[in-house]
Amino acid sequence: MQNITLGRYIPFNSFIHRADPRLKLFSVIMIMVMVFFRFSSTEMNFIMYGILGLLILVLMLIAHIRIRSLFRQLKALWMMMIILLIINIFTFRTAGDKVWFTLFNYSFYYAPFIQTAYIFLRLVLMIALTMVLTGTTRPLDLTYALEWYMYPLKFIHFPVHEVAMTISIALRFIPTLLDETGRIMKAQESRGVDFKKGKIKERLRAIVALIIPLFISAFQRSDDLANAMEARGYNPSAKRTRYRILKWRLADTFAFILTLATLGVFIYLDVAKVDFYLLIKELINVVRGLF
Repeated sequence: MQNITLGRYIPFNSFIHRADPRLKLFSVIMIMVMVFFRFSSTEMNFIMYGILGLLILVLMLIAHIRIRSLFRQLKALWMMMIILLIINIFTFRTAGDKVWFTLFNYSFYYAPFIQTAYIFLRLVLMIALTMVLTGTTRPLDLTYALEWYMYPLKFIHFPVHEVAMTISIALRFIPTLLDETGRIMKAQESRGVDFKKGKIKERLRAIVALIIPLFISAFQRSDDLANAMEARGYNPSAKRTRYRILKWRLADTFAFILTLATLGVFIYLDVAKVDFYLLIKELINVVRGLF
């Protein structure tokens, strides 16, 4: 549980850490929009996924987020992807799809495997983006950013501050609950509970022995937090001041323009239906022109 970095802030003095949280939240949303673009060909889709993956990898390296922690968090996806692949094999079909191979007199087509690969890559990219956002942004700064974006909703009496604070507390509780889960697992293992071996019935009992104390601990922590906020005079409807004021810098402007330019390129490639081989040919001609 200590290796999971999702929702855990990692203090470091990098450009991403110093960037305005409003910029980071906007950029993450825009990149997630790019993840769901569908282009004219399968090759083009995988090329653009590769570009986004390389971009996110660079961001993770700058933010000093370990790549191994991403792979550890993907362990839970393998079984889900296998089940999804089996469902796609028997249900997903596209016009003009070709047979990839035949096994036990059953034909396996390309489309189910490609569709499953799309879903898997999207999940990986979104998890990595979330790690970058939560690992480089303090929960309080993220609350300020969410509240700033939802400010127009105040005119229709929407509880902006309460919603932003709730999301911030939820993000803050993720690493706390993960640490608590690890502590409870060690305590139960010392009492003879085995979480890795045994029959299905025994594993279910082990999970119950983990979930019940975890829920009790979570409710206790929530009650302690509510009492602490109330004791300090927290009033969500009162006019509030801030100790830390968000400041938009010149570097944030450049990053904002770069994000919009990247989104514009993706939109153009999607609308124009640019062919993969034509794009490669144009890039080769540009390189030749430079030299």
